[in-house]
Amino acid sequence: MRLAVVDARATLLTDAGPVDVERESEGRFPSDVTRLYEKWAAFREWARGYPSAPSTAPLPASAFLGPVSPRPAQILAVGLNYVDHAAESGFGVPEAPIVFTKFASSIAGPFDQLALSGDSVDWEVEMVAVIGIGGRAISAADALDHVAGFTVGQDYSDREVQFLGAPAQFSLGKSFPGFAPLGPVLVSPEDMPAPEKTVLECMVDGEVMQSAPLSDLIFPVPDLIARLSAVVTLTPGDLIFTGTPPGVGFGMSPRRYLRRGEVVRASITGIGAIEQVCA
Repeated sequence: MRLAVVDARATLLTDAGPVDVERESEGRFPSDVTRLYEKWAAFREWARGYPSAPSTAPLPASAFLGPVSPRPAQILAVGLNYVDHAAESGFGVPEAPIVFTKFASSIAGPFDQLALSGDSVDWEVEMVAVIGIGGRAISAADALDHVAGFTVGQDYSDREVQFLGAPAQFSLGKSFPGFAPLGPVLVSPEDMPAPEKTVLECMVDGEVMQSAPLSDLIFPVPDLIARLSAVVTLTPGDLIFTGTPPGVGFGMSPRRYLRRGEVVRASITGIGAIEQVCA
């Protein structure tokens, strides 16, 4: 299944073209994707009757694409979840997931402009898991049954704010407006390529900065969900930013940050790409 938010309406992307969820279901399911997650189990069964469009199919033309979960109750983010990214950041391999939050006011659409908060804004492409069926104490074996799907995200970070004082201010440095763009679509777990064939990539003005397979994750998604739900009750629409691979500007020598007018493109195999112009 491939789901997009087209002109603020939940839309299935099928092999026969876009399908407006509320109209096609005759009101059984809402157009508001946040409310749709609350009915995810029933919706998932209904949507199986509509074969998905291939990942190479174009997105609806002349339409506004919104974030695939615009109002999550919780955003959980995982730091240093790739070995080489931990090394470039000056840390060892973590023994357990390093968890912080991004505040929901940072969420943006997949092609919204990025307003730079200063001279030290960095990029971090991430695969984001969207929770469809909530719960607590979810086992790793059952974890993917609770995932509505995956999408592309950027964990933009103002490094000056993030590392101001001790301890560091991870959540504040990563929560300026527009610092959590999501999209362009949500792809169900069964329609994703295998982790070793799922490549995360980030380009700045056409130069590849990050590129790594999802199989390089230290803590895979099922493990993350099991560990997080042992403490936190996950709810429909919640977001889990799963971590970024190496190649961020903070890890370069000299350090390299975003500048006005630059274009940042993040992509994941099987999902698609999002893009921001820095303003």
